[in-house]
Amino acid sequence: MADGAIDPIHQFEVTTYQTLSLGSWDISFTNAAAYLLLASGLVIAFFFLASRSAAMVPGRLQSLGEMSYEFIANMIRSTAGEDGLKYFPFVFTLFFFILAANLIGMFPYAFTTTSHIIVTGVLAMTVFTLVTLIGIIKNGFGWLKLFAPSGIPWPIYILLVPIEIISYFARPLTLAFRLFANMLAGHIMLKLIVSFSAVMAAAGGLGWIGTGATVIMAVAITALEFLVAFLQAYVFAILTCVYLSDALHPGH
Repeated sequence: MADGAIDPIHQFEVTTYQTLSLGSWDISFTNAAAYLLLASGLVIAFFFLASRSAAMVPGRLQSLGEMSYEFIANMIRSTAGEDGLKYFPFVFTLFFFILAANLIGMFPYAFTTTSHIIVTGVLAMTVFTLVTLIGIIKNGFGWLKLFAPSGIPWPIYILLVPIEIISYFARPLTLAFRLFANMLAGHIMLKLIVSFSAVMAAAGGLGWIGTGATVIMAVAITALEFLVAFLQAYVFAILTCVYLSDALHPGH
């Protein structure tokens, strides 16, 4: 077999489509860039088509678009309150971009951009920077209440404040690694099971029994991975809403 057929890491390899440079900077167009653009394009195309011919009695596409809007709006209201709706476009874009990138990676021979820490890291740092700026701009020095909640005995602050500071600055790490690790692990597991199935089929004889079992397992894991693709986009978005709530209402 070719290395790519049995190596579960091969599917995450970044390959260059077009070599480009800007001075000493390498800005080559890669498969990662192509699939990031594809995810963005699909989200834009879907909501363009869903809203292009809006009607009082919505069709299926319009209904799905409206349900998507309400889903994100309710998520923000329930976590960050009505104030958080000002940041609806950001959370909406974040959720559907991650969801599209996750789902694209589920198709054979597609590239999963969210299985790369650089992609999830940039998304996490964007969230972290935005909510930090919102908290400082909106609350000034009152933002520091986030690290010292009210109503706690003074001696406890000696232990609590350092823990809260460490926890706060760990947020981008946990956001980035949660999404990256889940997508990476799921795709590796699926690749190994499919490869194992192919090896058993090639062996013939009783190997076909094992092949049937691994195919059933692969189908079940594939269904689970589609669920994980949605859940990871949801977790990323709702944690963003929680962080927005902390920035808008520190110390609450």
